[in-house]
Amino acid sequence: MAKLPGKKIIVEALKREGVDVIFGFPGGAVIDIYDTLEQDGSIKHVLVRHEQGATHAADGYARATGKVGVCLVTSGPGATNTVTGIATAYMDSVPMVVFTGQVPTALIGNDAFQEVDIVGITRPCTKHNYLVKDVKDLARVIKEAFYIAKSGRPGPVLIDIPKDVQNAKAEFDYPDTIKLRSYNPVVAPHNKQIERAYRLIEKSRRPVIYTGGGVVISDAHNELRALAEYINAPVTMTLMGLGAFPGTHEQSLGMLGMHGSYCSNMAMANTDLIIAIGARFDDRVTGKIEAFAPMAKIIHIDVDPTSIQKNVRVDVPIVGDCREALKKLVKVVKGSGLSPEFWQEKYALWWEQIHAWEKRHPFAYKKDNSVIKPQYVIEKLYEMTRDKNPVITTEVGQNQMWTAQFYKFDTPRTLITSGGLGTMGYGFPAAIGVQMAFPDRLVVDVAGDGSIQMNIQEMATAMEQRLPVKIVILNNQFLGMVRQWQELFYDRRYAATSFQLTPDFVKIAEAYGAKGLRATKVEEVESVLKEGLESDVLTVMEFAIAKEEGVFPMVPAGKATTEMLLV
Repeated sequence: MAKLPGKKIIVEALKREGVDVIFGFPGGAVIDIYDTLEQDGSIKHVLVRHEQGATHAADGYARATGKVGVCLVTSGPGATNTVTGIATAYMDSVPMVVFTGQVPTALIGNDAFQEVDIVGITRPCTKHNYLVKDVKDLARVIKEAFYIAKSGRPGPVLIDIPKDVQNAKAEFDYPDTIKLRSYNPVVAPHNKQIERAYRLIEKSRRPVIYTGGGVVISDAHNELRALAEYINAPVTMTLMGLGAFPGTHEQSLGMLGMHGSYCSNMAMANTDLIIAIGARFDDRVTGKIEAFAPMAKIIHIDVDPTSIQKNVRVDVPIVGDCREALKKLVKVVKGSGLSPEFWQEKYALWWEQIHAWEKRHPFAYKKDNSVIKPQYVIEKLYEMTRDKNPVITTEVGQNQMWTAQFYKFDTPRTLITSGGLGTMGYGFPAAIGVQMAFPDRLVVDVAGDGSIQMNIQEMATAMEQRLPVKIVILNNQFLGMVRQWQELFYDRRYAATSFQLTPDFVKIAEAYGAKGLRATKVEEVESVLKEGLESDVLTVMEFAIAKEEGVFPMVPAGKATTEMLLV
């Protein structure tokens, strides 16, 4: 077997893993890998303008496709610039492999130029990471990294490769399979737990199916719908779970939690059974934990056993892949001999109450034709794109919540957003990753004027790659979500949230060779959206929105989810 240098082993391993695109930024510690990629020519490299952009683009690619996203950066500051993106992927269980260059092994620990302990830095925010000191381990490590990244509860894996290892030679023996003694994620759920779950469902009078990103990750949306429709149960979703169940379905209650629907939160507060699937009962969902769902029994399905019993007491824990668990649960439900008509009749009174809550306080806002309301922009965006099979990415803040509330996501992997970490600057580079994966699909990033500036340099990347990403900027000249808290709880002391200088986003777009459009009046919204969405190049659509518009409902920090502030 011929010996190959480490840099060649890396490229050959990526090809074996089916990698077709890498997002990255070169430097001295990875120049040899870049040279090998250039000579090989079979893997597309996307040159970003900041390493954080590379991680978010790889993340967006992974979320939209279900594949492992890959990025490549140099040592030192190149590596540390990836940390926010790695933490973002870690919090939202995104499969990603990050390659970082490192100084030669003999210099590690000597404070060499552009040396940093990226393995130590990222240990808390990676699923696993490696420092490869022997080229003989390189192929195996890469195989392990991809396996770990995409199996069980997915997550980012980092591989740090010293420069001398990249040039040392070893036989290229790429394993067909990987078996790790200390890592064996449970996929198949226990049959007895499925039976116990069914018995609770059969006894319940007021059930709610509560779904999270795990349903999307495991492609369990069809099984979820089969269960919900058969037993006639209402379905509510976390931000990461939007699209797992059709937002336009009559059984959908929409998003729950801090900025969730009134109906969702009231249903969760009064349910006698929560069927939690691929969700983790985070603080944005539960609010004051002592007051959360006080009358409910809880079934919790999750592939990650550490997520179960972590925040709330669980009556029936089911460890396993969401899709496999739902398949079994649907089979048991259908095999019970109880017809769909039985379940419809059983939960008829529960649905009457739910419909009353829906009518009492739907997602709404006060109309005002003298100023552009952001909710109106999202409603129009939905109206004009819903039949175009779009993928919507968002930044973080009010723009994100208005999108979650007023855009109906009917299919999974069509909302790409930073949930757990809440990373401003995420949406645009993520949109680049999505557009690289699906060059013919409509990709729209909904942004705020604050968050879009955090990675606005990636306009150069989008233009260079000829990616027709659309950016909708809701410009209120504030860091809107923080401003809303200051308005409600800090006597309108807008400390460091009012922008004294806002750039001309149209001119910025034009400076990069992109298209820029602006609406300052309500009557201009539709025409700007129409022109922008029909554009075949990177297009910025800026909307001058009501400056002090809020996101409602809103559950204040430390309050129960029933203590919502309404419009």
